[in-house]
Amino acid sequence: MTLALRYAARSDRGLIRSNNEDSVYAGPRLLAVADGMGGHAAGEVASKIAIAALEPLDEDTPTGDMLDALRRATDEGSAHIRELVSEDPSLEGMGTTLTALLFAGSRLAVCHIGDSRCYLLRDGELAQITHDDTFVQTLVDEGRITAEEAHVHPQRSLILRALNGSEIEPDLSIRETRVGDRYLLCSDGLSDVVTLETMQEALQAPDPQEAADRLIELALRGGGPDNITCIVAEVINDDRGNTASFQPVVDGAAGDNIGQRSVSATTAAGRAALAGPQPAADPQGPPVERSPPPRRSVLKPVLVLALVAVVLAGGIYTLWRVSQNQWYVGADGDQVAIFRGM
Repeated sequence: MTLALRYAARSDRGLIRSNNEDSVYAGPRLLAVADGMGGHAAGEVASKIAIAALEPLDEDTPTGDMLDALRRATDEGSAHIRELVSEDPSLEGMGTTLTALLFAGSRLAVCHIGDSRCYLLRDGELAQITHDDTFVQTLVDEGRITAEEAHVHPQRSLILRALNGSEIEPDLSIRETRVGDRYLLCSDGLSDVVTLETMQEALQAPDPQEAADRLIELALRGGGPDNITCIVAEVINDDRGNTASFQPVVDGAAGDNIGQRSVSATTAAGRAALAGPQPAADPQGPPVERSPPPRRSVLKPVLVLALVAVVLAGGIYTLWRVSQNQWYVGADGDQVAIFRGM
């Protein structure tokens, strides 16, 4: 029996973010999701670097130590990030999560850093097979909070480990595969807003592409507060070599966002996606210099008010002067008197 992967991948920037810092790669032997972080476009760069470092592992059938191959690839990616930060200090803080699977028939190697996740759907039950490198997960491990409390904790996004140029040892493990297994790799933009039960239901779709599209729509329906990326991959029996023609899928920042907004406008989630913020269009020509609008000045109103005050004061004074030049005769008791002024 020849085991192979049937897979689909999608990435969407979500409804809040204006750019996508996630990157994803899905191929016959390699599945990888990276969720970048850092100011400006640094997160996009970091996730691209992680995917580029692992991509060569998909070219040939894995031989030898798969865990060592994954370790060397992550070391290479971290070294590249470190080099870029040393050349440009403004990139300090750039980093990315990384969750990857290297497939070799009945065996599968898992590599994990950060809070992107890998789930396994087997015999109808969905279980998380990676461990989040987050502050709230340590609180759960220590019994200080429950998993439900961690989901709404204000520091749930605090990551303790990432691929950021420092020396780091990823979580590495080997698992046995079975026909019918379905793996879901995703960024926290999916797992933070879609419940385990809902993800399990979505993964029951017959086709991995249908399942991936459904998961993206569910995350958008949940508000899409972050970039959303997922891979759905199924282990199949491929004695006839039907998967030989399968081509790798690269999406998100690493693939120019080819999967962006490919959702149905007839669904509630699709309509929400299409109503979300759109990235700025590339300019079609040189920018046009526009004259700045005239600045509103407070000096002119003040001068007008002062002039009005002067005129009023002058008028009042003139009337007073005129009144003082008026004389009239009147009675003052029993005597006749001449009075001045009005």
